[in-house]
Amino acid sequence: MSVDRKRAARAAGGRAPGVAGGARVGEETMQLGLLMEAAHAQQALAESAIEALKAHTLDLDAVVREALRHTLMDELQALRAESTSAAEVLRALRRAAGWSIARSSIVSTLACCIAVLALAAWLLPSRAEMAALRARRDALDEQITRLEQLGGRIELRRCGDAQRLCVRVERNAPTFGEQADFFIVKGY
Repeated sequence: MSVDRKRAARAAGGRAPGVAGGARVGEETMQLGLLMEAAHAQQALAESAIEALKAHTLDLDAVVREALRHTLMDELQALRAESTSAAEVLRALRRAAGWSIARSSIVSTLACCIAVLALAAWLLPSRAEMAALRARRDALDEQITRLEQLGGRIELRRCGDAQRLCVRVERNAPTFGEQADFFIVKGY
């Protein structure tokens, strides 16, 4: 039975239209019709509630999306500020480390130079000692020259079993002395 027929049956006092003799529609049929009408009404209400829920869900989606966007933007800005701060700290540390390394390099270089100069001053002779050594060398050169003039280049050896002192002589040179026992020493 359609909804219109049920309404007409109720208006006619429980009689179904088109039924001959005005027979009364049974109580169960009437209740069934009312139940059907209530079910249709509930279905219409449920459909409208579902439509409203869909619209609300779309609105809620937009609200959640906007809230997430705002939260994410706030967090990203905070992260950016922290990153900038960390970068500044790293730059300051790099500058400080650069100066520290430069200072330690300069101190190490100066310490090495001072150590070398101290060793040189301790090991090398002073100017006065150098002048004394030069004077001594010049005196020794003069003595060597005098000794060479006096026969300092004579080649002497120990000769024979008795290890007697002997000298190298120039064999081609003439001999001297009354007994010709003087020879010219080789190299003179």
